[in-house]
Amino acid sequence: MKTQVKALVVGGGAVGTSIAYHLAKAGWEDVMLIERDELTSGSTWHAAGLLPLFNMSYATTHIHKYSVDFYKTLEEETGLNAGFAVVGNLRMAQTQERMDEYMLYASTAETCDVDYEWLTPDQIKERWPLIETGDLKGAIYHTEDGYINPADVTQAMAKGARQRGVEIVRKLQADAFHWTGTHWEVTCTKMVEKGGNLVPSDEQVVITAEHVVTASGNHAQRTAKMLGIKMPAIPVEHTFIVMDKDPELVKWREAGNPEHPVVRDADNESYAREERGGWILGIYERGAPAQFEHGVPDSFRADLFPLDLDRIAEQYMAMAERVPSCAESGLKDDFNGPICYTPDGNPLVGPAPGLRNMWLAEGFSFGITAAGGTGYYLAQMMVDGEAEIDMASLDPKRYSSNWMTTEFAARKNEECYEHVYILHHPDEERPAARPLRTAPAFDRQKARGAQFGWVNGWERPNYFGPLDAPENFDHDARSFRRGGWWQYAVEEAKAVREGVGLIDATAFTKHVVKGPGATQFLDWFTCNKLPKVGRINLTYALTVAGTTRTEYTIVRNGENNYYLVSAGAWSEYDADFLRKAAEDKMEEFGYIEIQDVTSQWGVFAIAGPKSRDVLKEVIVDADPETALSNKRFPWLSAKQIELGMCPVNAIRVAYTGELGWELHHPIEMQNYLFDLLEKAGEKHGMKLVGARAQNWLRQEKSYRAFGNELGRDATPLEADLPRFVDLEKDFHGKDKLVETGVRVKCCTLLIDGPADADPWGREALYAEDGTRVGRLTSGGYSVAFEKSIGMGYVRPEFAVEGTKLRVKIQDKLWDAVVTCDSPYDPKNAVIRKDG
Repeated sequence: MKTQVKALVVGGGAVGTSIAYHLAKAGWEDVMLIERDELTSGSTWHAAGLLPLFNMSYATTHIHKYSVDFYKTLEEETGLNAGFAVVGNLRMAQTQERMDEYMLYASTAETCDVDYEWLTPDQIKERWPLIETGDLKGAIYHTEDGYINPADVTQAMAKGARQRGVEIVRKLQADAFHWTGTHWEVTCTKMVEKGGNLVPSDEQVVITAEHVVTASGNHAQRTAKMLGIKMPAIPVEHTFIVMDKDPELVKWREAGNPEHPVVRDADNESYAREERGGWILGIYERGAPAQFEHGVPDSFRADLFPLDLDRIAEQYMAMAERVPSCAESGLKDDFNGPICYTPDGNPLVGPAPGLRNMWLAEGFSFGITAAGGTGYYLAQMMVDGEAEIDMASLDPKRYSSNWMTTEFAARKNEECYEHVYILHHPDEERPAARPLRTAPAFDRQKARGAQFGWVNGWERPNYFGPLDAPENFDHDARSFRRGGWWQYAVEEAKAVREGVGLIDATAFTKHVVKGPGATQFLDWFTCNKLPKVGRINLTYALTVAGTTRTEYTIVRNGENNYYLVSAGAWSEYDADFLRKAAEDKMEEFGYIEIQDVTSQWGVFAIAGPKSRDVLKEVIVDADPETALSNKRFPWLSAKQIELGMCPVNAIRVAYTGELGWELHHPIEMQNYLFDLLEKAGEKHGMKLVGARAQNWLRQEKSYRAFGNELGRDATPLEADLPRFVDLEKDFHGKDKLVETGVRVKCCTLLIDGPADADPWGREALYAEDGTRVGRLTSGGYSVAFEKSIGMGYVRPEFAVEGTKLRVKIQDKLWDAVVTCDSPYDPKNAVIRKDG
């Protein structure tokens, strides 16, 4: 057995074996995989093996599609049959709203080259007469996926890995990890059988590895403790049952008919597939508990939990109505086992927070489906520095160790499990473990009708609804079209364009970077020129591939003192990258101090033609009339001011594209400032404004958003932001940025869409001849143009003002036209207005 390797993969399930295989395939030699028990002995052994292409996430859809395509090639490469039954996947809908969900998904699928077809109830009945269709509206059907034998596909990947030089060692448990500064020393213990249990022996070995990947499945909490980090990967019980033979199904197959597709009855929270003349029925029910919050007991191996039939009785009975011929089939077997989850259902894939060369691949609720693609894209990240798709939505640091706890993870994971088949509205907000992080003004905003969204644990107003709204108002306001909240957001957006609005932006991520090396570091770390003292700049930190890693507003408070503001959803994601980069360059540039001050500063953004008038009411200055003028407080500058008794670090910038200021204030003084501004704003008609209206407004200005237009799959030049890239200086990622060129280009579109719906930013874009040319990354409604608006990426030749395109919304193509950049106030006259 080797004791020095390039990469050590910890965990021998489907995910771990895929990672080992793909690292070797990518050219890395000396790859090793260790498994504490036998391969497939974790969740892999009791997985149902379904391979659904359906997913609302762009990145995850790519991962699933790669898996489905990859598994079909394994037998030719390894000689082992992976047990892939390409029977297709039939996802049925009982309501029009469910069909709306499928239509939104279908447009996303088109952007990832995933094929599908629509079926009517009559067409379903004609193809598969055993299925009762009387209550259905229709279905979406994938012909290319199906189900696979989890053990067989894992063994096939393991054999493929061995053929490429990977060493796989079973019955070896990782017990300690130590980083020396250049490599990992992993203390491993030989595991032995004793009385039916797997126990550690006295035999230990230390494996030295340049890189370590953990794919420990249900043992993620044990892994996290050994690494000294937190991760919200905690298993939840999942039940599927095996039914006795269905006589009519047996006759159907004996007559030479093909196997049924995987039948997903989403409105009955279940899936079914054929199994030896009977059916397997899997359920995502309410009330399934989290397990192993503090680690898996040593006595738990390939074990299961007792079946709770009462918990799944409703779905069990629904199966008998969907396939009446199985009503008399008895219960043959049951599987109620732990499946690892995360709060949002996406796995944790990428660099571990605070650690070097430690990679996580944890929290896979659909592990068989995701295993192949995860191995492929994670290997790209490790070998090449970046994947070809933006993996940020799966990054482990999206849940910050500053606030994420075991209790939070367990309750959110239970919620995520029961939401598998609940309608996934794009405007969905889930209630579990909330409110958790609240700014001081939370109660005041709630009393004024705020309906909140969840951002990195923070409660942030999405919109302000009725003052007497019932508890379920926001839930009932959701839609795949224009929901019940839409008109409130329209009025808020109009208030900013025509009067004045106040937006809570406290959730912004905020860092102080200072010290003798700060200036040289930030000049290298970001691609734009650094601002002068008292000024601000918008800039980008890049990946090694030259794509966008983080967007920053940099405020220069002194020669070597900077205040960085970035997206609120990505605090630890940004902090980890910033700190590691500074550590790498400190010897070259000098001491660099980095402080995360997110929770120390609240932020209100005041914007609109009357914003200056409101601030004049409360600013304390020798000459209040000129304190906020262009001469004393120009656009893109920062000043310390006093609003009443509150000291404020004010920045003259507005994400809405109107005259406005960001008011960064001590968090403990937020309620004082809120009351002050609210009172001053009364005579000016100031309106409280939420994030949804702000999102529409920033699109009218073509302001890119991180996680939408800005990400690790496109460069700032492809985002059409050359004015924020200084090619005269050296900066991190510059060479790759230049080498990449412009493969696609960001643009803004005005859309003549349906009367009752706007795009969400997931839709496919087509040329007039029907050729798919790109996709939307943002969408919404424009109050300035009184029509739908969107931003997205197209082939460069189509990103020309006046180009006519078509957008796929609710399964129809709608006319759109590419506008100039910043169609609202393109010359920035409004935002620069003097007074």
